[in-house]
Amino acid sequence: MPAADLQANFQRFFEASAEFFRHLSEIDWTVFALALLCLLAMQLARAWAWRNVLRAAYPAEPIPYLPLAAAYLAGAGINAIVPAHAGDATKVFLVKRQIPDSSYPAVTSSFLVQTVFDTSVGILVLLYAITQGLLPPLPRIPNLPAFEISFWADHPKAFFITTAVVLLGIAIGIYTLAHRVRRFWARVRQGVVILAEPRRYLREVFAWQGIGWLFRFAAFWFFLEAFGIGGSVGNVMLVMSVQAIANIVPFTPGGAGAQQALLVATLHGPTRTAVLSFSVGTQIAMAAWSVVLGFLAMVLVFRTTDWRGLMKQAEVEAESEEAAGAVP
Repeated sequence: MPAADLQANFQRFFEASAEFFRHLSEIDWTVFALALLCLLAMQLARAWAWRNVLRAAYPAEPIPYLPLAAAYLAGAGINAIVPAHAGDATKVFLVKRQIPDSSYPAVTSSFLVQTVFDTSVGILVLLYAITQGLLPPLPRIPNLPAFEISFWADHPKAFFITTAVVLLGIAIGIYTLAHRVRRFWARVRQGVVILAEPRRYLREVFAWQGIGWLFRFAAFWFFLEAFGIGGSVGNVMLVMSVQAIANIVPFTPGGAGAQQALLVATLHGPTRTAVLSFSVGTQIAMAAWSVVLGFLAMVLVFRTTDWRGLMKQAEVEAESEEAAGAVP
């Protein structure tokens, strides 16, 4: 039964957590710290890329990097503990407040520019893992002990129906918004204007996101070394692929349980205990590090810890802006 499988997912995660805490003394903490620093560098590089997108959208406005980077870190910290990417709304709200006369559609669309690179590289990583035989063949996928994967593999019709419903909902939302807000599309285009300048996009956004991905790659390499599994191109690509698969349609926060099951089934060489300790340790460390950085950013730069209040303010401001721009 799905409920039993979902419960098993949580049970696998808690069992893996126990393995991690039992083997704390075996972790190379110096290398572990290097991995965390690489994650920070990744976030800062991505924040710089976003700043360049906004500078193209608002060339006449000064856009300081420090508050934008702090907003990026704060949003990432919220995403680590709150589902549905609630932190992204916080990022947009905090940055929108830094740019005079900016609009939510423009700032939101500027943030989504990064998905062009992320989606492209994510697909390439998955293709590499598949072509190199790092991931299990398709016939084995329904039998893997990972509820997120086996459920959709066993119920392809449900997967396609769910995907169609989500896409339809997005289309209806965009259609409704486009008819209710006079300047909606003009503002959206303003946020993605840098895509109309390919050379500038490649130099100021694509390159910096590429640097961010290199830091992410290095972070996983160091995590693998810290847990004694061994860093290699194949191992890092496998870990990144598993993380992407487990988060496609997660039933648990961060794909907890699914990541552990997939890595045990695909990461050959290390013992099952070592793989479980690495998987859950990395997942916990990444979430905790994001929360710590986000908390520090909110306290030191924005002088608040009330992220719920910020999200409510964002909703109120967005509704007011929509009402002001609505077609009479």
